[in-house]
Amino acid sequence: MTINWETTKTWLWRGLQGAALLATVSAVAYWYFAAVTVTEHRVETGEVVSEVMGTGTLEARIKSTISPKIAGRVHEILVDQGDRVKAGQVLFTLDDAELQQQVEIAQATTAMWQASLARLQADQDQSKAVLANATTDLERIQKLVLANAVSNEEADNADERKGIAEAGVARSVAAFIEGQKQITTAERTQAYHEARLADTRVLAPFDGLVVKRHSDPGDIGVPGTPILTVVSTDEIWVSAWVDETEMSRIQPSQPAKVVFRSEASKSYPGKVARLGREADRETREFVVDVRVTELPSNWAVGQRADVFIEVDRKQAVPLLPAESLLWREGVAGVYCLVDGRAQWRPIKLGLRSTVNVEVIEGVAVGDIVIIPTANKNLSLDNKRVKVSK
Repeated sequence: MTINWETTKTWLWRGLQGAALLATVSAVAYWYFAAVTVTEHRVETGEVVSEVMGTGTLEARIKSTISPKIAGRVHEILVDQGDRVKAGQVLFTLDDAELQQQVEIAQATTAMWQASLARLQADQDQSKAVLANATTDLERIQKLVLANAVSNEEADNADERKGIAEAGVARSVAAFIEGQKQITTAERTQAYHEARLADTRVLAPFDGLVVKRHSDPGDIGVPGTPILTVVSTDEIWVSAWVDETEMSRIQPSQPAKVVFRSEASKSYPGKVARLGREADRETREFVVDVRVTELPSNWAVGQRADVFIEVDRKQAVPLLPAESLLWREGVAGVYCLVDGRAQWRPIKLGLRSTVNVEVIEGVAVGDIVIIPTANKNLSLDNKRVKVSK
């Protein structure tokens, strides 16, 4: 059998070419499918805001639990939860039938003593007139005695009449003074019952909002038992617990953002109102009161909220997404994309926020940092990566 070497060489060459092509395809496929999928972020300049976070509850600085000053049955409640009230507005009333009767009796007693005082005044005036007449008569008779026109007996009788008149004046004066005391007592008793009657109408102590209604008409109200809870809306704040390590960075009047759990995607403006001066000995946190300058349409005292207090801000600095940071033995770093592979680089950080961080050293503007899409903590050192589209 004769071997055609030319044909054999041709087939061998084609086989080698096919093998090389298959190896190339396999290598490309291996590179592609073995590569870790990542997302990329380009280092750019921008603004970074450093914030301190705290969690707390919405509170009113001025809050009053409204209860009656006297005991009684609740007659009518004129407001309800969610109603706005003005200072001096009637909030609720107590049954006043018995107190109304007591006031009427006290008024009648006062009127009686006022009339008696007028009569006692007239008696006093009369007794003084009788005394004046007796005095004049005695002086006249004494002159006649000196002229031997009348007897000494008549002078003695005139002197006796004067003494009786003086006693009458003293008695009428004492009665008038006693009447004055009685009318003072009656007026004070009347004022007391009128004040108790007025206490059946309970008024709003300030402009505010009714946040809770505790009772209904027919309930017995006693001093100290809440009927309504009213808060002033002039100053509403979040009392937030903040880690004590942040204490030196927080000052009154610093701007803040408030995020309510009911609207997690929206923030409301606020400002630091005051700092607590006592830290919790267990959690090592202290209270920061952040005044909320704008409230959501629906809010409730006691609802949970997060506050983000701005403590520093920088413009036009190199920034990285906060999610791109990785830590190795306490050193911050990122993976950079270099020739299709991941390269670890330690970096030095500046200001940090929940969204981005300032980079001082380690990467430059324009560098590309990468993050594994499946597992952020996956080690990528020198591994091939492919960028997710």
